[in-house]
Amino acid sequence: MLRKQTFWGGVHPAGRKELSSGAPLEDCPPPREVVIPLLQHIGKPCTPLVKAGDHVDMGQKIGDGEGLCVPVHASVSGTVKAVEPRSHPSGQPHLAVVIENDFQNTYHSAVPPCADTDALDADALIRRIREAGLVGMGGATFPTDIKANIGKVETLIANACECEPYITADDALLCTDADRAIRGLRLLRQLLKPRRTVIAIEDNKERAVSILTDKLKQQDEVELVVLPTRYPQGAEKQLIQAVTGRQVPSGGFPKDVGCAVFNIATCASVCRAVADGEPILRRIVTITGHGIKEPKNLIVPIGTPFAHAIEAAGGLQGDVWKVIAGGPMMGRSQADLSTPVIKGTNAIVALTNADDLESPHPSCIRCGRCVSVCPMGLQPLYLYRFSRCRDVGMLRQYSILDCVECGCCAYTCPGKLPIVAAIREGKQRVREEPS
Repeated sequence: MLRKQTFWGGVHPAGRKELSSGAPLEDCPPPREVVIPLLQHIGKPCTPLVKAGDHVDMGQKIGDGEGLCVPVHASVSGTVKAVEPRSHPSGQPHLAVVIENDFQNTYHSAVPPCADTDALDADALIRRIREAGLVGMGGATFPTDIKANIGKVETLIANACECEPYITADDALLCTDADRAIRGLRLLRQLLKPRRTVIAIEDNKERAVSILTDKLKQQDEVELVVLPTRYPQGAEKQLIQAVTGRQVPSGGFPKDVGCAVFNIATCASVCRAVADGEPILRRIVTITGHGIKEPKNLIVPIGTPFAHAIEAAGGLQGDVWKVIAGGPMMGRSQADLSTPVIKGTNAIVALTNADDLESPHPSCIRCGRCVSVCPMGLQPLYLYRFSRCRDVGMLRQYSILDCVECGCCAYTCPGKLPIVAAIREGKQRVREEPS
């Protein structure tokens, strides 16, 4: 089903997806050492369950906690070298379990496979999802067991839009393992009991659309909605508006308009967790950009250093200006390539000097372009100004916490203002200062 209506605002940046989309999906060789951060989700860090000198098996739980927290697992078998702060894709060091790989791949199965998933009740499904350490695999990393445990919804949406430039990880998943993603979506249907279930995808993924169309044509419980390519279509609130016509209120959540949205890779992980008893030990990562010799999609063990994953794609080339965890619109620059791949790492993008769009003398010319493209209907020029002068009261008045950090404002700004970076700082101040 092709739908013309999408959402307010947005931009059409160069996709650059052709760099990696044609390459076959490959396994990344496991590294000699993995670094497993104890914070790979929105919420509280895990407490380590192992110490230096312990032997661990692949799949063994090595960290867990209570509240807004999900466990982390060893992605290789071997010996724990240290539990210490290490670099993290967020840019801040976090406590991590460092494991020396013994390359024996001995596996620890804490949760047995389940042949009859239809027989599982809601509590059993949620328990399996949590024990597998599932989080949003599109980059948001919100714990899946909490997101899936909200009761009935009217519309369940699997997000396969992957609207960020360069990234083709979800596209590669659908072209190689769509059945698993669809099965995981049906397991989420068991929990949320929606009236309508949708897989939403953009029309620039022709092969994936063809595969999904073929696999869904013999049933009527899951609907395929093909949307015109537009950034940030995959943002949760924008996708809900595009698919249902409903708008999530300021400060609200998808549940407020009867919806739940899960990334398509999260759906596949739900299937692995529930049916196979497999935690998140690896994920598909797009290694791409003009600074990468052989852009491709790799299945990468969690904890693999960026440098190792980049070498598996031929290494760096040219005058690399910036290496980003995630895409160029919403990702974060990485100063240290020993930073590990975590559950939310869907891409590593290496940009060259030719891609450099920053200005040594950024300035606002009050053109209003940032306002016209903001999908949340905000006024980014004022959010930038009030963030710079640390005016928390005005930041609240201008609804800074509604910003989804999509980067449309910075992309369209002729003055090359670092708007998103300033807004991130402003949001942090608002959260830290009581109202």
